[in-house]
Amino acid sequence: MPSDETVLADLGYRQEFKRDFSRFELFGLSFSIMGIVQSIASILFYSIPYGGPVSMVWGWLAGSVFIICIALAISELGSSAPTSGGLYYWTFMYSSPRYRKFLSWLIGYVNTIGYISGVAGVDYSCAVAILTAATLGSDGTYEPTTAQIYGVFCALLASHALLASLATKVIARLQIVYVLLNIAVFFAIVIAIPAATPVELKNDAKYAFGHFENLSGYPDGFAFFMSFLAPLWTIGGFDTPVHISEEAKNARTAVPFAIMSATTLGCILGFAVNICLVLNMGTDLVSIIASPIGQPMATILFNSLGTRGTIAFWVFIIMTLYMAAMDLLISASRQAFAFSRDGALPLSSFLYRMNSYTGTPTNCVCICAFIAAMLGLLSFAGSAAIGAIFTMGIACQYICYCTPVVARFLGGQSFTPGPFNLGRASGPVASVASVFMIFMIVVLFFPTTPGPVAQDMNYSSVVVGGTIILASIYYFVSGQFWFTGPVTTVQDECVEKRTSVGTSSQGSK
Repeated sequence: MPSDETVLADLGYRQEFKRDFSRFELFGLSFSIMGIVQSIASILFYSIPYGGPVSMVWGWLAGSVFIICIALAISELGSSAPTSGGLYYWTFMYSSPRYRKFLSWLIGYVNTIGYISGVAGVDYSCAVAILTAATLGSDGTYEPTTAQIYGVFCALLASHALLASLATKVIARLQIVYVLLNIAVFFAIVIAIPAATPVELKNDAKYAFGHFENLSGYPDGFAFFMSFLAPLWTIGGFDTPVHISEEAKNARTAVPFAIMSATTLGCILGFAVNICLVLNMGTDLVSIIASPIGQPMATILFNSLGTRGTIAFWVFIIMTLYMAAMDLLISASRQAFAFSRDGALPLSSFLYRMNSYTGTPTNCVCICAFIAAMLGLLSFAGSAAIGAIFTMGIACQYICYCTPVVARFLGGQSFTPGPFNLGRASGPVASVASVFMIFMIVVLFFPTTPGPVAQDMNYSSVVVGGTIILASIYYFVSGQFWFTGPVTTVQDECVEKRTSVGTSSQGSK
């Protein structure tokens, strides 16, 4: 098997990062971003109202099947061409020559802003979780203001910018700690809640696996589809290992391993957490959603563990959210670095720089954190506005995943499989994944309840659509005249050497 440097050179890039991520550490970064327990804690609003126990359990399971298909399709691409550019690089390589520059440009921008909005969303959730602990500790007498939440949010971003600027070796070793803590939190919740829940709040299997209670106002069938948002919000970031691929050893096998292991384990553990919750949350779903605590998961924990137990457990939820946001910022910075390396971002000459001390793109880290802080200002416009940022991250991901997967089969370009490939199953798996992603992109833009007023609208379509429109305008006004797609940064003599070696080898054959 060719070396990582040779594989990267064949893709057009010289080695600039240190390859300090092992296969397990790359898995750890992806698994940490998913953060099963804390993610479920943040998204119970998207499962309880849309069918109750049935949607929490069976909606999760059904969504997981499709999510694994997406992971398989992305893993094939990652094994074939492991570069930090990932999705926009693949879009250029496999799209029709007529459209490849524009599509690559568009996916690069959508993927970059999508990751930054993901950083903003997770850090904002972490800020809310921190102040929720304060609410619990005050027996509900303290209610944080938007300004207080935003202040904590900015402090979190600043700390993450510092940590995400550390050397690759340090970041890689931190992932081992993150994995262990995430696994520990999982076991803690599935052991502590059943052991501590009062008898009157325990549910039998018939209720847990068969009770459907639609509180959303949507028809039952559509409400069940809306419950797919829970696993979508939790099991995501399939391309995260790809953006770190230039820092990983044996990237062509490590990337698909990280994607598939994190996705599969996340789906299984998430299914177990949901079963644990539906068996121990009682039957009054309205009180869980409308609790003054403000978090359905915190309410369930409070009902089972009491104030002290909930606060103790909530501290670990906060810690794992904190880790996930840090890893998201790392991935966002690598995407920004790759896109600036190809000259597509404003200030590319400033962003395409490595810190000589840490060997990481600290300029990209700081810019991504700053833009995330600007997105967080939407919280002052109301919950609908900041909610659009949360949904935007998922919608952008799925737009970016779908494009290269479809382009691979419809773009008319040749595809060279990597060590991980599905053979004849590639087409059917990619088709299922693409149809599901297109359908869920539409679902993501629906409001939480039918017939919403202005403050209840889902403004994700406005934010995502605005991003696409602005990126398109920038391309047609300026970018089309100078953007050529992924550039070549390997030294000319290296290219010539590889070419001559390849020619002589073919001649000997």
